[in-house]
Amino acid sequence: MSFKFSSAHSSRIKKPTKPPAFKRNSSSASPYSSLPRRKPLQRTSTKPEKADDEDEDVFGDRLDDFGLVKALATDLTLRDVAQAISHIRDKMWSRIPEQRAGMNSTRIAEVLNFRASLPPIVTVSHVQALLNSPTTVEREIAELIRGGAIRKVVVGGRGSLGEALILVRDLDNIVERSALEQEVKEKFIALLHEYPTALKLPRSQLSEDDAKMLMHAGFLTSSTSAWTATDVFSRPGDGSRGTATSLNSISKAASGSLAAVGGEGAVHAAGGSGGGTRLPSTGDYSLALPTTGPFLKLLANARAHLLSLLGKSKYQEAPESLLRQRWDGGIETDDAASTARRIRGEFAGVLPGRTRKWNQFYGITFEWILEECAGAGLLELFDTGSIGRGVRAL
Repeated sequence: MSFKFSSAHSSRIKKPTKPPAFKRNSSSASPYSSLPRRKPLQRTSTKPEKADDEDEDVFGDRLDDFGLVKALATDLTLRDVAQAISHIRDKMWSRIPEQRAGMNSTRIAEVLNFRASLPPIVTVSHVQALLNSPTTVEREIAELIRGGAIRKVVVGGRGSLGEALILVRDLDNIVERSALEQEVKEKFIALLHEYPTALKLPRSQLSEDDAKMLMHAGFLTSSTSAWTATDVFSRPGDGSRGTATSLNSISKAASGSLAAVGGEGAVHAAGGSGGGTRLPSTGDYSLALPTTGPFLKLLANARAHLLSLLGKSKYQEAPESLLRQRWDGGIETDDAASTARRIRGEFAGVLPGRTRKWNQFYGITFEWILEECAGAGLLELFDTGSIGRGVRAL
């Protein structure tokens, strides 16, 4: 037995099995790579996560009610209906931000073109919301219509949403800027001034050709028109007085073509689906305005959205300031605090172009849609006594 003993046999220090050339470069290695790995802790959340567009309702109790707000107008210069119409038109749209708008030039052009395409009309309920007495407003509207200062346009099937007012000078400007012939423009304007209170125009006052051009331009509608759009593709023959398809033209058409089956819109031309060419009727023409449909659709969607924002509160009521923030979408502000947070790289609010106010509603102001809903009887405003006015859904 040998008594020689070396520490190399008992030491646990081992030589590296790989040469130094195969070692990882220390500059590229992470300083935390040598630490032991552990599985991440599984933490259970006690509260469900909310969506980004849902904010917490900080008002758990009902707001104090010290009485309803009767008149929403804050401008004391509004004394008559004509001034109220001009005031409503002027404050409908928000100004496009000059900086950090969140919209490129193409989107800004779309917003401006859409605004310019809408007719300068206001709803009757909006005017009544601004002024004090609805009865006085109705009487004044009737007097101004008889005097030729404003005109009422009614869209069927829309209820109170379809009753709109427009200044006569604005209506004349729309007709002058249209693509109608100058002679037709003069006849139509003279006819409107001759019947200032009429919602419908007599058929005997317009020739068939003039009525066609006015219908194409969107100034007239008629449910019993003697002319339909199918006349562009086919004309009735001598032997077919009640249909817009001619057997003579069908027999001459090539086999397998669209004309061999009556042409485009043959079912409607033959009287199907409520359409077709009818014999000359005695019904009157209804007065209309171009692009009224997009205006009413935008208004209906904006009303529904504001009520949905108010529905996030527990009792369907919220302070006006909170409801304004929800409508604007938490956008950036120009105050010093937001500027400082933006310089530090912190969140200071979303860009206006990313909010629903600008994406879907083209920048409708909060005051305008609030007055619209209040005039339509969808909500009411009341004085809280401490935090300003409150808004309650009805």
